[in-house]
Amino acid sequence: MYNNKAAVTLATLASLGVVHGQDLIGFGPYFSLGPTNSWIREATTTLVLPDAPSPQADRLALWPGMGTSGGDLIQALAVSFSDPAANCGATAGQWCTWASTLQGTQLGGTQVPASSGDEITMHYKYNDETSEYDQTVSINGEVVSSLSTNSGQAQGWGTAVECQVDACQGNAAAHEYTSTTITLDSADASFGDTLAINEATSSGLTTSDSGKTWTVSTINIQAHTFNLS
Repeated sequence: MYNNKAAVTLATLASLGVVHGQDLIGFGPYFSLGPTNSWIREATTTLVLPDAPSPQADRLALWPGMGTSGGDLIQALAVSFSDPAANCGATAGQWCTWASTLQGTQLGGTQVPASSGDEITMHYKYNDETSEYDQTVSINGEVVSSLSTNSGQAQGWGTAVECQVDACQGNAAAHEYTSTTITLDSADASFGDTLAINEATSSGLTTSDSGKTWTVSTINIQAHTFNLS
């Protein structure tokens, strides 16, 4: 399904994802929702990490993000670097993962190594007491990175395959997101109509409470080859 509003939302996420100035940057497959007529209180998904590119080039990023009314991009990251040891102490073939928000500058929690097959759960939840989004990243059920930011209210949610620098002449392996749940502040029965998909399939987006809570059990992101210069 293709929807112009969702495509605009994804384009907004993409423009916010430029975190390295004038570096070459590109985007591949996505699964995107929004904007909603309400706002997103909570979102969680689990990324099953694929193999890192071989050889590892700088920089391939996989992330689920939320664009916000404050102009931020809440985006927990899994990134393949050409020198993973220098970035998070990872070994060759591993990824670096961490909680992150683009807020003019890139804010981030602790960066930790992760391996192919690891289940990376990215959880975002609005905190009424602080008016911030609390963000955690877990590897196989253990929280390893966290971050809280005052970012307004999230308007949309989408996955991204982002290349920067040398990774824009390389491959991104197929991968999947499981157990995705997006909870709105109030019911928006039209939220599902904003779905836009590119080089991806899913088990189907459903709601059991008239549009307040939306779930999709599996999102399959296809392999993608970048050829940008």
